[in-house]
Amino acid sequence: MKWLFLLLCCLPLLLLAQVSSGPKVILDKELFNEVLPAPNYALPEFWAAFPGRKDAADLLPASLSAIPEETAAADVFYIYPTIYTGRKKGWNADLQNQKLNKQIDSTAIKYQATIFNGAGRVYAPRYRQAHIKVFFTKKDTLVAQKALELAYRDVKAAFTYYLEHENRGRPIVLAGHSQGALMVKRLLSDFFDGKPLQSQLVVAYVVGWPVYKTDFQNIPPCTREDQTNCFCSWRTFKRGFVPRKLPVGDSIVVTNPISWTTTPDYVPAERSKGSVLRNFNKIYTQSVDAQIHQGILWTHLPKFPGRIFITTRNYHPGDFNLFYLDVRANVKTRVEAFLRKR
Repeated sequence: MKWLFLLLCCLPLLLLAQVSSGPKVILDKELFNEVLPAPNYALPEFWAAFPGRKDAADLLPASLSAIPEETAAADVFYIYPTIYTGRKKGWNADLQNQKLNKQIDSTAIKYQATIFNGAGRVYAPRYRQAHIKVFFTKKDTLVAQKALELAYRDVKAAFTYYLEHENRGRPIVLAGHSQGALMVKRLLSDFFDGKPLQSQLVVAYVVGWPVYKTDFQNIPPCTREDQTNCFCSWRTFKRGFVPRKLPVGDSIVVTNPISWTTTPDYVPAERSKGSVLRNFNKIYTQSVDAQIHQGILWTHLPKFPGRIFITTRNYHPGDFNLFYLDVRANVKTRVEAFLRKR
């Protein structure tokens, strides 16, 4: 199945419902710190993307342009999704694993983080992300929770470093996908919701993870394309399909990433700006439709080579990439609106 997902968006196997394997070695829940040394975010090696250096977040599909970092008025703090999969030897990723780091850079950073380089400086910390098994185990739930806590400890440390050494009062965009979206939810709660830093929040894209209407007290869902100090969230599925084993329902916030509203109105493909799939330099314009239904987002896949082999109805790997240009234009719109108000 993995090569089919690569046809979709060139990300690794992220479709949670397809994963059954787990770590060969189950680490004791008290040994995480000893087994995997904590990152030092003062060192460049612990950042997948950082302004002032050349990295995968600087890449661009053909015909697009990035904002010069030296003139960018806003910052984007991006958390990548679960790349740590397969039969690994631990519940958290080793940041010294260069093969994994290269995989992260050539997939999530290239195909997701680059969405935001037209609106601000992109920061993407490497973190000891939890193995994908944590989302499925029924036996090792305490260990799984520890693994996620360790992952968030790194993300929180990276964000704290960014605030203390890089931000200098600049507007902030948060973005994350899947496990990265879970981490962004926690950053919003710990640093922004009802706190002074909320005044610097342009928008948060919490994509590929459910966000409930009661999750935040002071940060509302975005309901129009130029709204700021709000969040957007969606999980993408084939039109007509409602998953039975994933959270659904009207208590979950969903943003339509074409119209940027939260209404159930159908939005045709003619209004979409473009998808970026396997071929990074090819943009599929007016290629996907979108409609909110029972806490999820429905769409049809665009026409691309190999589409006939895609049988899954869960488009989780393409949550961002199916709407690549739509999100890219939207974050720029929101940053400009934020700066006008400021």
